[in-house]
Formats: sequence, structure tokens, C-alpha cells
Amino acid sequence: MPQRFDDAYLVGRAQEGRLDAFEALVIRHQDRIYRVALRMLGNQHDAQDAAQDTFLQAWKALPRFRADSTFSTWLYRIATNQCLDMLRTRRHAEPLEDRPGKHTSRPDVIVEGRAKLALVQAAIGRLTPEQRAPLVLREFEGCSYDEIASILDISIPAVKGRIHRARLDLLEAMHEWA
Repeated sequence: MPQRFDDAYLVGRAQEGRLDAFEALVIRHQDRIYRVALRMLGNQHDAQDAAQDTFLQAWKALPRFRADSTFSTWLYRIATNQCLDMLRTRRHAEPLEDRPGKHTSRPDVIVEGRAKLALVQAAIGRLTPEQRAPLVLREFEGCSYDEIASILDISIPAVKGRIHRARLDLLEAMHEWA
């Protein structure tokens, strides 16, 4: 099914049992859902599992989707809940994996950059799941406070408070950069 259709159209067709419509939704949203899972869980294997489980749960729950929110917000909610469940189960945080990107050839810059990345990853990994989820959705996915409140099923003041506490904890963890 072509990518030109909007989510609402594709959801309607998928609710009628059209697998090609759901496949188009998966293709459209899989990278964002994987990114959220990776930032929440800290490693690729768990993130892949969480993303796959998210779409499996979405397919099963699709007949009950009533468009009270956008499809992407609904998916974020499923993914975030899946990640929070996984975090509660394992009860420890693992560091995020280094992502390939633009690197310089200066060894001192590379070493310093990797040290800072490791420090940030460790600090994010030490956040509680309740702090990590809204921080990831806001800072890495660009979700609004309203969207995050809907995804996490909490109030907007709770979202703002959790993000504020997460930022304070990260700032304290980063104090050695100053």
C-alpha cells in the first residue's frame, strides 16, 4: 500500500483486516518506536524485542483503537509501557550503545567524546523508568507535554515534574564536565 495515505486511512483499512495497511503503518512508525525503545532500554536486542512486541500488541488491540488520540501517540503509549515493563522486570539499567556517526580523526577528541557519551548514557540509565520515559519522549522524540501525558496516562504537571527532576539528576551527574 503506498505511503501517501495518512494514518487514519491506514488504520481504518487495517481495522477491516487489511494486512497491507497495517504493514504500511509499521513501516512508517518502526524507526521511531525502535528509537524510543533503544533510549529507554539501552541496548539493541531489547529495543528490537520491545518494538516487535509493540507492533504485535498494536495489531491485537487495533479493533479497540477509537482514535481518541493519534495513532502515533497510541503506539508510543504501547511502546513506552512495554519498555517500562521490561525495565521493571530486569531491575537494572544497561548503558546505551554507541551509535555510529560523524567522527573526527583526532584521537584526543574521540576519547573525550566517548567519555562524555558514556557519562551521559550512564546518567540516563540511572534515571528511574518514570523519569526516563518522559525525558526520552520529550528530548529525543520531540513529543509535546500533552502527547507525553496521553502516552503515559499522567497529568501534564506530572510530566513536567518528572522531566524537571530527570534534568536535575542529569545535571548533577554531569557536574564533572564543568
